[in-house]
Amino acid sequence: MKHVYIHGLGQSSESWNKTVKNLKNYTDIVCPDLSAMVRNGEVCYENLYASFSDFCSEFHEPVNLCGLSLGSVLALNYAIDFPSKVSSLVLIAPQYKMPKKMLTFQNIVFRFMPDSMFRQTGFKKVDFISLCKSMTKLDFSGSLSEINCPVMIVYGEKDSLNKKSSVNLFEILKNSELKEVSGAGHEVNTDVPEKLAELLCSFYNCNKQKTE
Repeated sequence: MKHVYIHGLGQSSESWNKTVKNLKNYTDIVCPDLSAMVRNGEVCYENLYASFSDFCSEFHEPVNLCGLSLGSVLALNYAIDFPSKVSSLVLIAPQYKMPKKMLTFQNIVFRFMPDSMFRQTGFKKVDFISLCKSMTKLDFSGSLSEINCPVMIVYGEKDSLNKKSSVNLFEILKNSELKEVSGAGHEVNTDVPEKLAELLCSFYNCNKQKTE
């Protein structure tokens, strides 16, 4: 069964390398590069999600999705739209109702940053701004009941901006568990990859035992 790891905005597929290295018992892993998914048209959430949805739908069996930040939004969106295609969800620093003020502030900051700061992500500066702007109205609150797979919600102890939404999501989703990761900020996959891999292995092993 495929395990799909979706990076956050400002990251690349390589951001999962250290975490994946520690997942020794899991080899069927795919880490898509989000910047390569939107090849035609405007870089906006709608186009990115359409490409991500097509990517996941190519797999013949249900997938295990693990996403950080933007990646968690895409994973959550897909699990809502195609519940039978998702075996499990790991949502790191998730938002199910986009914080409009925070995204607006981020865009202001992006405008003053040099283009060179964005090159390693594969997205251009204008892409960052366009993508964040297109996400401000996203709200999955009314659709969370569609999710019926096991869910692990993760946030770093230093990630105060996403702690509240993580706790709220945990309280809403019935089949979920909540994990705070010590020593980590927003980017848990690069801050403490060993700890994250340990959590992932425990979560997947537990779910495997339940289905056997």
